[in-house]
Amino acid sequence: MNEKTTETNQKPIDPEVRLLAAIAYGESSTQNNADEMYALASILKRQRDARRYSSMAEFVRGESSFSYVVGDGNPRFQKFKGATDAQVLIDPAMKVAVAAAENALANGPDRSNGAWFWDGADIKKNYETHFKVKNGIRFTHSSHNIYSLKESSKLVIKYKTTKKTVDGKSSIQKEEIYRYDHIYQSTAAHGGTIFWKQNPDYLKYTKAKEHK
Repeated sequence: MNEKTTETNQKPIDPEVRLLAAIAYGESSTQNNADEMYALASILKRQRDARRYSSMAEFVRGESSFSYVVGDGNPRFQKFKGATDAQVLIDPAMKVAVAAAENALANGPDRSNGAWFWDGADIKKNYETHFKVKNGIRFTHSSHNIYSLKESSKLVIKYKTTKKTVDGKSSIQKEEIYRYDHIYQSTAAHGGTIFWKQNPDYLKYTKAKEHK
């Protein structure tokens, strides 16, 4: 059976699956690690839902800065987008990306362990100016620190001040309400990617949204 016949008989890849797979493939490292692509796909789908988009296409249009591979000429994303379904399904790594997308869209096992964000090698290259580093990073397991990064801190303390008067004398009392010293903590690392969620204390005290 030739390739043309195979492509003709092959059921088309669902557009939602295809776009999610292309982004996960584009965001993943050249190691073509399956866990990495599965984790990325799960985060992308979770972000799509948290931001209330009904499709990956809407998510991409509405949140163009969340995944830069769609618009920055990323060669892996472009390779996937330019491939026919038959070419995708005979390429081992792209086929894994399709399986990762299908798993994510079916709410299958999440290999990111509940992450909402990720970083590749750029976090090491841009360590001194990296947004997450400047706001504090912690590794919950040494195996997550694939780039041998130094953990960072940014101490934030919130106080409540009250004025009290005793025997005609006024004084200001300062009481600590909460503190945290990092925002991002690792959940996993696969291939060339570190996966993150936000510190539960930071979320609790600041009422921040876990997906933002």
